[in-house]
Amino acid sequence: MSSNDKDENSTLQYSDGKIPFEEAINKAGFGLYSYLLVALTGFLIIAFAAIAYSTTLIIPTSACELGTTSGQQGLLAAAPIVGALLGSPVWGYIGDTRGRRNTIIISLLCGFVFNAIASLSVNWIMLLILQFVATALASGQYSLSMSMLSESVPMAKRNLVVMLVTSIFILAQGIMAVIAIPVIPLSYSYYIEGLGIYWNSWRTLMLLFSAPSAISAFFLLFISESPKFAYSKGNEEEALAILRRIHRINNRFSKNKEELQVKGLLMEERPENDKPKSAKEQFAPLVRAPLLKYMIIMTMLFVFQQIGSLIVWFPTIANQFMETIENDSPMNQTVCDVLRSHGASPPVVDPDVVPCSLNNTAMLIVLAVGAMQSFLSLVLNFFLNTVGRRNMVIIITAVCGLSGVIMNLVPNTIASAALFLVLLMGLVVLGLYTAIAVALFPTNLRVLALGLTLTGARVGTIAFVQILNYLLVNNCEAGFYVFASMFGSSAIVASFLPDDRRLVQKPPPEPKKTEEQTADATQL
Repeated sequence: MSSNDKDENSTLQYSDGKIPFEEAINKAGFGLYSYLLVALTGFLIIAFAAIAYSTTLIIPTSACELGTTSGQQGLLAAAPIVGALLGSPVWGYIGDTRGRRNTIIISLLCGFVFNAIASLSVNWIMLLILQFVATALASGQYSLSMSMLSESVPMAKRNLVVMLVTSIFILAQGIMAVIAIPVIPLSYSYYIEGLGIYWNSWRTLMLLFSAPSAISAFFLLFISESPKFAYSKGNEEEALAILRRIHRINNRFSKNKEELQVKGLLMEERPENDKPKSAKEQFAPLVRAPLLKYMIIMTMLFVFQQIGSLIVWFPTIANQFMETIENDSPMNQTVCDVLRSHGASPPVVDPDVVPCSLNNTAMLIVLAVGAMQSFLSLVLNFFLNTVGRRNMVIIITAVCGLSGVIMNLVPNTIASAALFLVLLMGLVVLGLYTAIAVALFPTNLRVLALGLTLTGARVGTIAFVQILNYLLVNNCEAGFYVFASMFGSSAIVASFLPDDRRLVQKPPPEPKKTEEQTADATQL
């Protein structure tokens, strides 16, 4: 077929009422359905965090009953990360081949069941294994839900919704701390004879952290599959039906009650029968040009973003910091001086005291930091169109990395802690990285690509959580110098990404009119 024949065929399709998918999703609009999907995705992200990151609160509160040492607590902290590492690529492959919605529902229910069973752990090894399994089963929820959300809203709103949900994700640890504040101090203890354990507050907390997964799975039953996924698989009728439902719900309370006026979609991607079927073929495009370059850059950015390793120990650090303030310790100390004065890793506690407790003010600090990170993520969204996501990443990583380097050069407890908080603000780049990856990778590879790049981050975190735990005890300053310098170097890596302000897709050209259409228009 000649190029002229192709152009003529494209024109005829356009004249028959078929339009590109992006134009169709724009016509479906942004309204009630979109708001409900954003809210549900945010709650789903909290459900994922409550399973994957609950160890930050469960480790210190379960230490008294389980009698865990510092080294065992380090292994408990790493287990969920290993689970996420192994599970994420599998869920990414399933989500890209079988659909976003149903895969998320299965993942949510599996994560709920195993995390709930973990609350009955008789020792720290059982807790480690069950939390490893629970996180492996929940590991695909972040990339799957973010992909489904971005594929179900107009292009003009994608940056906004991704950054909004990422803000909720960043706030998740603070929300978990708020839930923990009234639960952890409860002193009840009921002996379960068959298991030889005492049911107390940290076990109740694990059940509460499991509940959002079951609730999210239920409400997800009322949400449609990603229309872009259905469209990319060649299911045009299903994609149109989903778009019409989105349009109808979006306009539920508006005066516009007309159905979506789209007769068909122009197939811009390869149909299903031309797409890779096996796992090997699904992976192959990601390790070939032009996507290989972006895979390497995004993986490096996620690996260098090790603020999460600090977040794992942040409740313990905040607890020790508050003890320093309340004990009227000298205020000419750096953060590392404070950690050394208490023993930098989570302390070995009295196994006769059930349950362990954390300082309530320290938990409020965890919430406040999460709220600051979430607020900053939202504020940055207003500058993205002007500055660009890539350039914003360069600015944030450079500033936060520098703060982490100099925090232990300032001999003032409050000032050093303030610079430490600036370093923690670097977590907001997670949303920027997600938005960049969503824009760089095609629909049929998007979840897998996100899963693989996140896998790189988790490989790093497995090692860095242990390294940080060791360095905080033996050479605290070196730990912050290494981590902050690595994060700051992300600015150099990000500079190799294309400027996203130049990648904004232009609207499709107006189709040429045929001679018959021109004649009809003249008669009218």
